Amino acid sequence: MCGRYASSRRPEDLAGVFEIEKWEPEETLEPDYNVAPTKEVYAVLDRPLKDAGSPRPVRQLRRLRWGLVPSWAKTPEGGARMINARAETVHEKPAFRRAFAARRCILPADGYYEWVTGSQERELEVEGKKKRPRKQPYFVLPADGSVFAMAGLYEFWRDRTLPDDHPRAWWATCSVITTEAERTPLAVAPAEGPHSLAEIHPRMPLMLTPDRWDAWLDPSRTDPDDLRGLLAPPPDGLMRAYPVSTAVSNVRNNGPELLKELEAPEEGTLF
Repeated sequence: MCGRYASSRRPEDLAGVFEIEKWEPEETLEPDYNVAPTKEVYAVLDRPLKDAGSPRPVRQLRRLRWGLVPSWAKTPEGGARMINARAETVHEKPAFRRAFAARRCILPADGYYEWVTGSQERELEVEGKKKRPRKQPYFVLPADGSVFAMAGLYEFWRDRTLPDDHPRAWWATCSVITTEAERTPLAVAPAEGPHSLAEIHPRMPLMLTPDRWDAWLDPSRTDPDDLRGLLAPPPDGLMRAYPVSTAVSNVRNNGPELLKELEAPEEGTLF
């Protein structure tokens, strides 16, 4: 799954990487090293400009709220539960199938966090001696330091309790698509701990390599069977993972120090 990630790239940098044609400086977000559900995040999408008089899709950098609210939802409360969409079923789930066909995006990140229960802690849990095992967080990112381009969906929801000109009349929300985690060795693995993504968690965000970006963002592609071919996992051996401080487990903590690599898992969380 993907329940927390880091996003510290500047809009200017993302514009160069993704060939952005339009973004509004007033929509700039501060670097966020502990992105959690319901926060606003950057999304790359291809969409005609409103009132531009041309149907040509324009590559844009937009701010979306993480946690997709389907257009047919009566209230937005369920959005926090729809932060992830499974690649295997995204084409058929009522909450995601319309967005999958017409509103796909890329959610750029530095990488994502995932938590592993230490082996000693798991033994205590099995024996019933500890109800809340201490978990070691890992940061997962491209081994070459490039932008982690997560496949995403976005949707619009109209709050009918507000007038048309109210700034909160429309909600723009998104979800991260996840896939089965790689079982092959990491490109760079920690000295102590997991050696594959599957050893960290059975799911991972679906990373799109640059050769798929244009096809994924193209709004003219609407055939689900055609689009499902773009959901294939990326090539093996592109990722690295390393342990980070358990401070990231508290969403109130935020700063570049959360990305600092530990030499070994923290005491009490050995893999």
